Amino acid sequence: QVQLVESGGGLVQAGGSLRLSCTASERTFSGSAMGWFRQSPGKGRVFVAVITWSSANTYYADAVKGRFTISRDSAKSTVYLQMNNLKPEDTAVYYCAARSGHFRIASMTWMSEYDYWGQGTQVTVSS
Repeated sequence: QVQLVESGGGLVQAGGSLRLSCTASERTFSGSAMGWFRQSPGKGRVFVAVITWSSANTYYADAVKGRFTISRDSAKSTVYLQMNNLKPEDTAVYYCAARSGHFRIASMTWMSEYDYWGQGTQVTVSS
């Protein structure tokens, strides 16, 4: 059982930046990918970004392309989400997720593809 611990959320003004971190409990993460989802008040959880663990390929939701960057430090079993030029509509609880099985591009945006989840971290962007 892999546990994911997130950190880095907070309150920021529009146009500002935040960096989220998520560390897996495994000393060496053995899964195929780690990613981020977010959930705004009254809405469902949606895909934000994902990075494949072995090759570090990255994929983003259209809403965050060019503003967010996902990266990973395999030695620390940690994934990061650098968020720049934040907008009020980015306000949400951000969840880290990890996939243990083979990574599939066609379904990478589906919550059901991910086996482990963090507890979530709040990001609030004021206008």
